[in-house]
Amino acid sequence: MATLALPARRARLSPEEVYAHRYLIAFAVVSASVLELVDTSIVNVAIPHMMGNLGATLEEIAWVSTGYIVANVIILPLTSWLSERFGRRNYYTGSILLFTLASLLAGNASSLGGLVTARVIQGIGGGALISTAQAILFDVFPLRERGQAMAIFGMGVMVGPTLGPTLGGWITDNYSWPWIFYINLPLGAMAAYLTWRWVPEPSHGGRAQGDVDWAGLVLLILSIGALQILLERGESKDWFESREIQLEALVAGLAMIGFVWRELTAEHPVVDLRILKNRQLAASVTFGLCLGFALYASVFALPVFLQSHLGYTAWDTGKVILPGAIASAVTMAVTGRITSKFDARLFIVTGAGLYFWSMWMHYHFTLAIGMHDLLLPMILRGIGLGLVFVPLTQVAVADLEPQQLAQGTGLYNLSRQLGGSFGIAVAATLLHRFTEQGREALRSHLAVTEPATAQWLQGVTARMMQLGGSAADAQHRALALLDLNLYRQASVIAFEKVFLVMGCTFVAALPLLLFFRTGRTQGGGGAH
Repeated sequence: MATLALPARRARLSPEEVYAHRYLIAFAVVSASVLELVDTSIVNVAIPHMMGNLGATLEEIAWVSTGYIVANVIILPLTSWLSERFGRRNYYTGSILLFTLASLLAGNASSLGGLVTARVIQGIGGGALISTAQAILFDVFPLRERGQAMAIFGMGVMVGPTLGPTLGGWITDNYSWPWIFYINLPLGAMAAYLTWRWVPEPSHGGRAQGDVDWAGLVLLILSIGALQILLERGESKDWFESREIQLEALVAGLAMIGFVWRELTAEHPVVDLRILKNRQLAASVTFGLCLGFALYASVFALPVFLQSHLGYTAWDTGKVILPGAIASAVTMAVTGRITSKFDARLFIVTGAGLYFWSMWMHYHFTLAIGMHDLLLPMILRGIGLGLVFVPLTQVAVADLEPQQLAQGTGLYNLSRQLGGSFGIAVAATLLHRFTEQGREALRSHLAVTEPATAQWLQGVTARMMQLGGSAADAQHRALALLDLNLYRQASVIAFEKVFLVMGCTFVAALPLLLFFRTGRTQGGGGAH
């Protein structure tokens, strides 16, 4: 971290200079945030190519994603403390440079160990690029324009996960997998320069003083790290049937209890959990957990459904998701301008309702749907998330003092990221279990003694015999085809149920709005 203590370029920027360049600052920090979000998912489509080039198994190559996400989540709650320790501009610029350097190392990696190490470093650098970006925008934009700032930021947050798989698929198909990392180099260098040139130090507070809370830091790494690894590997290890998962759960639970106790009693905590005494922030953090759960689970499940059951390519999948991303961006741009004039809870309830409506339409997906059938559900989903994201982000910190903004945004983003990890883990588990339940339910209607089943098998067996082979071989292939169709139908039912669970989860979080002290997005207890 010593490299973050960069020499000061010049005296503190004047408020007039900061305001005049606020959109340039927003462009810089949002660009960095988009890079971080894209890299969370961009590697997934390149996994088969990496396995071949590096001679790794699927379980081994999974650490390329797991290492990045674990490092990223561990850093998130530390961003406020690190910003105070090294100076926000120094820390943010250094994080972008670290992320960019790690991208170069990842692209040049010739072994699995080298690639995983580079991804961990990339995750450490990327952890600051979202929550610190929000804190910067809150400081740079005046209260009356914060809605616009969060709309700009929200567009990046929504577009990033959408771009990842699509961009990764196109690059991998047309070039090679190292280029999914190399594209970060020019964009990272530009964002680092603009950040160093124009991002100001906050006018409130100063550098963190006192001893480092090493005990809290170690407990945080153990608790969040063990929990994240558990969520990433739980499904492949059959959850608590595995000794590894049991051990990770034990470490995560004990370390989390110790971490909470330590941070509530330490004089200089590494993460100030006392800030959660603010009822509005605590409710927003819990709501953010549910938002991440529903958002990331649907982002995970939909591409799998489209590619595994409808035969879509990564590019086709991107074209399906793009209208929703555009609708979300437009909604956030409009919401950002008018959110200060209305109660934020009205936007959140409306957005949750539209999201549920979209998931209800997802619940009725079949193997016969086409791209035109996906347009309205995607647009409704995008509008719903756009209506929720900007007001919730603003109202979460509306009651905080200026010096508490960084801690508040860090905890809020951590909750959303952890919610996403829970969502993906739960979605993967439910898909497996719902598919098995569906197979059992459908199998009773497809017994070979059933007239319709027997007639179908007879017709398929006859066609198989025409293609060559004995009668017994043709009958065996017909039964295999029946089992495949049974699996596909059961899997579709499983996806439908998972989409409905995501919609219900979002709606179930709405009672948390009752704990909000106010629905105002400006001028709360910490207005300045």
